[in-house]
Amino acid sequence: MNGEFSSRVNLVRSFLLELQDTICDEISGIDGIAFEEDAWHHSTGSGGGRTRVLENGRVIEKGGVNFSHVVGDKLPPAATLKRPELVGKAFQAMGVSLVLHPKNPFAPTAHMNVRFFIAGEETDEPIWWFGGGFDMTPYYGFEEDAVHWHTVAKAACDPVGEKFHTQYKEWCDTYFYLPHRTEQRGIGGLFFDDLNEPGFDTSFNFMKSVGNHFTKAYVPILLKRKDTPFSEKNRDWQLIRRGRYVEFNLVHDRGTLFGLQSGGRTESILMSMPPMVAWKYRHQAHEGSDEQKLLDYFLVARDWLK
Repeated sequence: MNGEFSSRVNLVRSFLLELQDTICDEISGIDGIAFEEDAWHHSTGSGGGRTRVLENGRVIEKGGVNFSHVVGDKLPPAATLKRPELVGKAFQAMGVSLVLHPKNPFAPTAHMNVRFFIAGEETDEPIWWFGGGFDMTPYYGFEEDAVHWHTVAKAACDPVGEKFHTQYKEWCDTYFYLPHRTEQRGIGGLFFDDLNEPGFDTSFNFMKSVGNHFTKAYVPILLKRKDTPFSEKNRDWQLIRRGRYVEFNLVHDRGTLFGLQSGGRTESILMSMPPMVAWKYRHQAHEGSDEQKLLDYFLVARDWLK
């Protein structure tokens, strides 16, 4: 890896560390409780990260904002499934990944991830790509929230072109889908991977834009919904829907699989799990209820900006 590319890698790492700081500061300011930091080193002795977790907050029941930089001698299957030419190659992977589970059932869960991969030996011409996105999982649907969320997602893409939003919005709807439930996980957002074709600077700037737009998309919704009065029925529904979140992360999510297959730190990888969850056998929402409206209207892939 030549010196010019090494300096670019350092720029990406610096941005990711700053992004983690910025998001933690903003969410802590809303909650009133700081994230606890847990620094760790990778099992191979090369690489590590900063896990930051907020539990039992005033607003956030459980949230994590993690930075990791992992180095390995062989890419795991989750990273080469669609790129078989990379099987057996050494790699570096760095990124920020977050999940926020609010206490209030009317406030949605949100997820964001931005990441950078390098494949090949130090002496090789580097093979690199960016990936990431953000998505939102409401338990009760509000059309104004969905429109705001997708408006900001589009704004994150606008600097690099209209086609980016169309492509990555559709990819998000396809990716965050539970085939065994025939359900969308949430209302979508953005999802992108293997991004390198526009060149390093454009690809990096796009990743930065996605990362920097996350709190612009989420914080106004969180502030609006965090103090909404709720009942035990609302809480029960939240816990049941959180079960779908767990099912996706453990069965389908490539990021979870990559972390576990690469020997990553299990506690950090699974920090995305909600603190409380419920599964009720053959549970059905009542016809005409707000819960049923979530399923029939909001958890359907659609263009929220039309």
